[in-house]
Amino acid sequence: MSSGTAPTVVRITGYGVLSAAGAGGKALYESVRSGTLPSGDGGAEALAGYPAPPGVRLLPVPDFAPREYLGRKGLGALSRTSTLGMAAAELALDSLPTLVGPEERARTGVVMGTSTGSARAFAEFFRESYEAERPYLVSPALFPGLLLNHCASQVAMRHSYTGLNASLAGGAISALSALRFARSALLTGRADRLLTGGVEELNAQTAWAWQRSGALGEQAALGEGSAVFVLEAGGGDATAGTPLAELTACEVAFTPLDEGPHAVAASLARCVGDALRASGAAPEDVCVVSAGASGGAGWSAVEARGRGRGLAGHTPELLRVQDVLGETYSAGGALQLAALLAHWSGGAAPTAGAWGLVTSVGHDGSVGAAVLRRPSAIG
Repeated sequence: MSSGTAPTVVRITGYGVLSAAGAGGKALYESVRSGTLPSGDGGAEALAGYPAPPGVRLLPVPDFAPREYLGRKGLGALSRTSTLGMAAAELALDSLPTLVGPEERARTGVVMGTSTGSARAFAEFFRESYEAERPYLVSPALFPGLLLNHCASQVAMRHSYTGLNASLAGGAISALSALRFARSALLTGRADRLLTGGVEELNAQTAWAWQRSGALGEQAALGEGSAVFVLEAGGGDATAGTPLAELTACEVAFTPLDEGPHAVAASLARCVGDALRASGAAPEDVCVVSAGASGGAGWSAVEARGRGRGLAGHTPELLRVQDVLGETYSAGGALQLAALLAHWSGGAAPTAGAWGLVTSVGHDGSVGAAVLRRPSAIG
């Protein structure tokens, strides 16, 4: 795209996803459609020798081997958060019809949503500072994995992308916040292409934190994963290749919990309404919703109430992604979007409708909504 041409649309041209369903959109679609997951290792590798918290079902990415995606070199100092995000980025880039050329790298960047980075890396670093003979004898190789932007920076360095690089921590709406940020950056000409998504690592530290806090609902599962999307700025004319979808709007908001669940639901309804208006779509145009919030006790009802108000009572097809993948926190919105794309490409008839909606509600009162237009509707 010429630097003098203002982009008018943001299109998703590729994506990669890793979840408890396995690698790729097809595996995710099949699991969400059937409501079942392939058998895996039960979280033993992700827990790294720590005991599993009682009463919490663990749903790791099955048989995840970073070397299969990233090669063997330089993996020793990387956290699981970083390797999950980097592997999803590799899958996203592999899905493109052509490679990102050297001349495009300066206008290509990375935007990732995360919670705190790797909680396991934090815990192990500080534990070693107490157990080492001297506190300052902690291995310096552990420190980069503590940083919030470690995953995004590793993706950029691996591919020599010198464009915009950002990491957003917004709890359950981290991935939607990243999508909103990336869309704005593309439309204002700050980049031509952004690898954008979310990542969440399953580890003993966060599993025990969820269990002790009581924030998970009864019989809820705790998962992990990453989904990364290639977002590209474009004009009104069709570009080479077929886009997977157009990201027409993304809105996020926050309501203090002391205002009550009805206020949180009203906040989500406003996000949905604002996103639809910005997209030029009516509630009845939405054919499918990819929902989250299943992991928290009562929060799925809050999300359903807000979504229903935002859609003016219209009830489209519902993809219950988190019911299958478990609570994936900061990766949730990205995995929901991946499931929507997989649904469109793998199962939904071309005549089933033009618009899709992704909604998210966090345990802290944060809410988000993204509206997408499917490929058959993009001119």
